[in-house]
Amino acid sequence: MGALSLCCTPSITLSKNQPFLNTLSIPKANSNVTFLSHSFSSLSLHFSKPHTSSSFVPKFSQSEASVTEVEETVATSVVEATSLEAKREEIFAVVMIGSRQYIVFPGRYIYTQRLKGANVNDKIILNKVLLVGTKTSTWVGKPVVPNATVHAVVEEQLKDKKVVVFKYKRKKNYRRNIGHRQPITRIRIMGITGYQDSPAVTLSDLEAAK
Repeated sequence: MGALSLCCTPSITLSKNQPFLNTLSIPKANSNVTFLSHSFSSLSLHFSKPHTSSSFVPKFSQSEASVTEVEETVATSVVEATSLEAKREEIFAVVMIGSRQYIVFPGRYIYTQRLKGANVNDKIILNKVLLVGTKTSTWVGKPVVPNATVHAVVEEQLKDKKVVVFKYKRKKNYRRNIGHRQPITRIRIMGITGYQDSPAVTLSDLEAAK
């Protein structure tokens, strides 16, 4: 048994005062043991190399540049959207439809009472324009602004939300619960034209009147 142990296993001597790698003695003839010795040497070389952070610097700088570019594009889109909204609301009008008055802006839609005979995608012209206003001038009608028209398109014919009407009479055993949905029309305002022919009231005129 002693001869078999000497042939199969390498001789290893350890000392308490010296490190493990210095006291390890392995025969060179055994290929498997040589592979292990190379692996130990590679491990020692790998851990002995200092870690450098130079490889991470360009990656970090590239990520910062990409974030900056995204923020610039977002800011540009917000500025463009704000400018479009400001241009859209440079003019408004007060128009009468039926017995009600509505403030309209080009590009927006409003709900009105049912327009009889109007189908979806029909173009309509509203002539009862009571007032037209911009940032610097105002056209006031007496009662309407001459030649001023509001162009619109019918988008949908629908019904409003249900309104519940409850009727009750005391000591008569009378109860009535009625629901009603008012027919309405949604129209899209396309433009306001013709108001330039009538005289306008400007801010300078108001200051002169004071």
